[in-house]
Amino acid sequence: MDRDEFYRSARADLDGPLHGIRVLEVSKVWSAPMAACVLADLGCDVIRVELPGNREGMMPPFLPGTRLSWFRETVHRNKRSVGLDLRVPAAREVFLTLVATSDVLIENYKPGTLDRWSVGYQACRAVRPDIVFVSISGWGQYGPAADRGGYDPIAQAASGWMSLNGDRNGEPMKAPTFLADDLAGLHGAIGALAALRHRDMTGEGQHVDVSMLDALLFQSAGYLTLGAVGLPPQRWGNQTDFLVPTGMFGCTDGNVYLVVALDKHWRVLAELIGRPQLARADGFATNEQRRANRDAVHMVVARWCAGHSARHVVDTLAARGVTAERVRTFAEAAGDEHVLARDMLVDTPLSAGTSAPLTGAAVKFSRTSTSVRHGAPSPGADTGELLREIGFDEREQRRLRDQGAI
Repeated sequence: MDRDEFYRSARADLDGPLHGIRVLEVSKVWSAPMAACVLADLGCDVIRVELPGNREGMMPPFLPGTRLSWFRETVHRNKRSVGLDLRVPAAREVFLTLVATSDVLIENYKPGTLDRWSVGYQACRAVRPDIVFVSISGWGQYGPAADRGGYDPIAQAASGWMSLNGDRNGEPMKAPTFLADDLAGLHGAIGALAALRHRDMTGEGQHVDVSMLDALLFQSAGYLTLGAVGLPPQRWGNQTDFLVPTGMFGCTDGNVYLVVALDKHWRVLAELIGRPQLARADGFATNEQRRANRDAVHMVVARWCAGHSARHVVDTLAARGVTAERVRTFAEAAGDEHVLARDMLVDTPLSAGTSAPLTGAAVKFSRTSTSVRHGAPSPGADTGELLREIGFDEREQRRLRDQGAI
């Protein structure tokens, strides 16, 4: 199907399937902002509560022609921003008034922090009994380590994930992306949606607890179970334990990653590389034999790849149903016609008056289509508008400014 056919019944009057849901985000860095970003992309009215003049997330590199950080623009697009200093008593009055108008609150401060500011779950429940209150933290709201601080690479280290990442004979290595933060953010968004469903059925709100450690353990392919029963998985680098040949192979102009998932694919590959006798030879015929003969199998494939360009290898294999792809940079992926056709780069208006290609939403909806509607707001850019919406007139806003609340 083509793009137009997929979206032929799309509505133009909604921002997405969650249009009409209001989310408050009280956050720092990435995990809660990512949860709120997912919900904003899905159409929620997300209000980010941040310190007036907040500079968090303003690290370089900056988008061309601006002083806007890729970091902030990526994770805070499609949101509004209100500048509130929750350490000031007058700001708490404003915040709880916002809570009373909201469906979901997402936060990722160290457990107990919002309670010390008198805006924790119980305070929010008092003004909005059915609030869905999502807390994301390194270790969770309870447990022996709950009061410890947590960052993405700390969760990678503690979970066991880092121990399996890297070259087979090298040292453990962290992921290049904010993996634990991202996964905790996704589970935060999923938890919010599940709790909203329960609220809509029963009228009951609840506290949703997401730990970065738990999220990474959950997404670790069941390896925690293997560790618990005395069968700890081994590090395989670019290879896998269970499929051979699978891995990265050098070509004349770069690298390809190749996966032979079925014995029939191996027979095709043996023919293509000019070694058809290996299709059914001892040590090569079945995946179990190839696992036991791993080095010899990989050497045969490596010699063939080394004599061809990456494009030749990929196209030749794809024509016969064997999966492989060139190992690309993000810059190369950004120019790929399929990536562009999937709207994974969206030219987006920014607060600086310029535009930039921001990463698009992963999930597509044929009826309630989503989009990157605008870039990240400047910190506190929507304070006046939002306060007017909840009944604070200009005189009251001046009072709040004088008190350092907004």
